[in-house]
Amino acid sequence: MSDKKILILNQQQIQQKIDRIAYQILEDNFDEKEILIAGILPRGNHLAERLKTVLDKIAPFSSRLLTIGLDKQSSQLHAKIDFDVQDCNNKVIVLVDDVLNSGKTLAYGFGVFLDVPLKKLRTVVLIDRNHKNFPVTTDYAGIALSTVIKEHVDVVLDEEGQEDAVYLR
Repeated sequence: MSDKKILILNQQQIQQKIDRIAYQILEDNFDEKEILIAGILPRGNHLAERLKTVLDKIAPFSSRLLTIGLDKQSSQLHAKIDFDVQDCNNKVIVLVDDVLNSGKTLAYGFGVFLDVPLKKLRTVVLIDRNHKNFPVTTDYAGIALSTVIKEHVDVVLDEEGQEDAVYLR
């Protein structure tokens, strides 16, 4: 595999995608009083923070940021959360990650909320790679990218000394 990186999205394009997704979330939840935005660590959480910033400017509802840490290598769900899952009863949850590849991370993210009656659960990814091994789809995606399985998508968000970008290598 080559170390050559191809720029897919630059900083401005990433912000345009985030803005568009925020407006889609607004349209889907206009009658809500509050939505909960659950970011999957690390980069899903950065994306969730940015979505919240845009929604706070444009939406009549309030939004609260939740953080989910997952052990993605485990064959069982091991999640660390910074909230009481019962606070999610009858609420709208927007689950956020940077890249949808196999679907395992989002499937584990769903697992956090399995025992809670939700009003609605939506998913957001910046990049949808279309290599799903799990029956997971996304409600809002910045870009769908058809790649070969050997290729890797690098998302750079809020990393010191680097400009935000998405690369294919």
